[in-house]
Amino acid sequence: MTSDRWEPAAFKARVDEVLHLFVAEEAGRFAAIDPALGPVADQLEAVVADGKRLRAAFCYWGWRAAGQPDSDALVRAAASMELVHAAAVVHDDLIDDSPLRHGRPTAHIALRGAVRRRPRAVAAARSLAMLVGDLLTGLAGQLFTTSGLPAAYLARARPLWSVLARELIAGECLEILRTGAEPDTAASLKVIRYKTAKYTVEQPLLIGGALGGAGERLREGCSAYGLPLGEAFQLRDDLLGLFGDPERTGKAGTDDVRGHRPTALLAETWRLARDADRERLRALLGRRDLDEDGLHAVREVMRRLKAPDRVENMIAARVEEALGALHELDVPPHAAVALTELAHSAAVRPF
Repeated sequence: MTSDRWEPAAFKARVDEVLHLFVAEEAGRFAAIDPALGPVADQLEAVVADGKRLRAAFCYWGWRAAGQPDSDALVRAAASMELVHAAAVVHDDLIDDSPLRHGRPTAHIALRGAVRRRPRAVAAARSLAMLVGDLLTGLAGQLFTTSGLPAAYLARARPLWSVLARELIAGECLEILRTGAEPDTAASLKVIRYKTAKYTVEQPLLIGGALGGAGERLREGCSAYGLPLGEAFQLRDDLLGLFGDPERTGKAGTDDVRGHRPTALLAETWRLARDADRERLRALLGRRDLDEDGLHAVREVMRRLKAPDRVENMIAARVEEALGALHELDVPPHAAVALTELAHSAAVRPF
């Protein structure tokens, strides 16, 4: 990647190199404590093996938007955002009991092999996965503070870490508390905002900007751009989760319906549905034994009521809002171009 031109593949390669080396070293130190820890150490590496590295990219361009130059130390700091994400993914998959991520078994499924001869093996594997997520959270802070950036720069961003953690966990808690409840669009959008939007776009941007010495106007602009774009990202994810090709998404298509999760897609379907459709949905939502026919029936109701189209409109409106906020900001041209491209790559993803 040149200093000003946005080259996503080159940036991803830089972040991957940082992550894979750092986590491999930490996994090695962890496994050296006792050979029995090997499978757990393997999962530390497995959960950071893949990813678009969007969160690192938003952190990087928050820094560049503040007028700072390209920096390897900043890339290391930005890569810590991906460890936050990896921790959130492990915990989220555990909470949702999701079997697949990136087409591979999730941590709590993969770790069953390590405890298959133990009493209550399934519960033991879940406990190990929880601890993998906890360790990744700690490693995120370690990578950030040892990035090589000056201590004064790090101090500017440190308060935002507690905000990021508080809001992310609040979003996860809200999702748990809303799961199985009568679908409500406003409540679902609040879950999206705190569980995903803030830590995916807004907070990485703010952290990058804070590291770079961003002023109040730029910070406000980062939030005005980041919040609606983060919501658009998760709304797209919800559509892909139910209507996307599992071979491309790497996730099981039944997760949201079987879990009766508070997605905006389901909430909009419920809002538009009449009594007969609601009865049909009640019979299917939350069923752990839901088969492909049942999933097809849910999709059919959604399509007939045009709920996916409404969610598409919600995505488009949020992307437009984000780009409008970006247009109002006085940022270097290369940062404006990169953030525009990132908005489209976050919200417009193939099925």
